[in-house]
Amino acid sequence: MTRLGRGVALVAVTAALVACEGGGASAEVQTPQDARIDDAHVHHHDAERLDAASTGDAGAVDPGAYVWRLPADVPPPRVPEDNPMTAEKVELGRRLFYDKRLSRNEKQACATCHEQARAFTDARAQAIGSTEQHHRRNSMALTNVGYYTALTWANPIIDRLEEQALGPLLGETPVELGFGGREEELFARLAAVPYYAEAFPRVFPETEPAISLATITRAIAAFERTLLSFDSPYDRYKAGDATALTEAQKRGRDLFLSEELECFHCHGGYNFSDSVATVNTTIVETMFHNTGLYNLGAAGAYPATDQGLIEVTESPADMGRFRAVSLRNVAVTGPYMHDGSIETLDAVVDHYAAGGRTIADGPNAGVGRDSPLRSEFVNGFELTADQKADLIAFLHSLTDETFLHDPAFADPWVAEGP
Repeated sequence: MTRLGRGVALVAVTAALVACEGGGASAEVQTPQDARIDDAHVHHHDAERLDAASTGDAGAVDPGAYVWRLPADVPPPRVPEDNPMTAEKVELGRRLFYDKRLSRNEKQACATCHEQARAFTDARAQAIGSTEQHHRRNSMALTNVGYYTALTWANPIIDRLEEQALGPLLGETPVELGFGGREEELFARLAAVPYYAEAFPRVFPETEPAISLATITRAIAAFERTLLSFDSPYDRYKAGDATALTEAQKRGRDLFLSEELECFHCHGGYNFSDSVATVNTTIVETMFHNTGLYNLGAAGAYPATDQGLIEVTESPADMGRFRAVSLRNVAVTGPYMHDGSIETLDAVVDHYAAGGRTIADGPNAGVGRDSPLRSEFVNGFELTADQKADLIAFLHSLTDETFLHDPAFADPWVAEGP
């Protein structure tokens, strides 16, 4: 079976389990000028101003409905019709997310690779599964994950959180949580926990049996959609607090938005990413980019261990293309890139300033700037030492300490025990 065939097969399996629909990919195109961050996009998160998903009037919402904690001008993420949001479902998903019973050896949970204090990533270059198998990719941060139009580094087919959760649970290449082919063991393990035995039938009253792959993944997905980050110093500055940013951060913002650096083309809008959709989105696009991280054989090739979007599409033009992640909380999510091969923000800026990475020797030797597949937005630029410091200072202004320490996102088992 081809790689594309395997992707299609995954969608077929997922559809049968959680009634999902597959997504599609678009070619890389230039982000419009209005994709820059503008003053209309982001406001300070105000805990006293909670906007309902559709009405904006919390008092008029059904008591069982979920109320989004969002700035007034930021629309909620898309929610599948077959998985409506409720507060109780979110709490069930939070418990599952942190529960080590979801790994066969009971030593790992979703939260093992997605730590709140690191914007739900794990500080490793590549993730390590429950069998101690090292993965080929860096764990992705989950900041505002409900807005993404694709949920892995380079697979547009996985575009719903419900279907993405199946990978860690059941995947065998690589093994993550390790329940592939052992689903009944997982169901029995959860059914033996009094909380789950009561919560699943309440949250999914129309589903029989109440504990299934569909209900587990729907609950986890509901919790993940609540991981919203809109209270960084930058957000407060946008809301009118002129003191929220330092002068250096303001200068860095201007650099970030400049045509010379072109950062905003791939990291624009209120989520600092170009693959975003909300309840108001009518045309969904998913963008993938080759940043010149590798250039093997001067033909633009990436290491055979991970070649990006080409593994799904089998189109030579997609060699080395990966999704642009959000830059929200980027200062705490290192190491960087799909393979964790750049350790610091300082080095990331150097990579883009050079227009691609040069690897002098070894099996991955090559000059990324010379790659024929490099994105048109990665052209290189010159910065003084002070300008570089300003740019990095601006990136630090995207750190949302409220998000990183919000009790609503924290481990619910700590105080209670298993």
